[in-house]
Amino acid sequence: MANTPHELAAEFPDKSGAISALKQSDAHFARLADEYHEVNRAVHRAETNVEPASEQAEAELRKTRAALKDKIWGILSKA
Repeated sequence: MANTPHELAAEFPDKSGAISALKQSDAHFARLADEYHEVNRAVHRAETNVEPASEQAEAELRKTRAALKDKIWGILSKA
């Protein structure tokens, strides 16, 4: 799954340095990034039928991913 879409570095390419630095220095950001990564992988597995999910479950995963991305952007935009 090396080509999983929506990875943070791909979503915020101009913020890759800030993402790395914040993962090291901000425990809250690191937790959000880890959670985003896990949810993003779950979405990808559902979309590719590696782990099939109902449409509702897949939609909920996408909503969770979007909410995490918004929180992460809120931190990145201030960094």
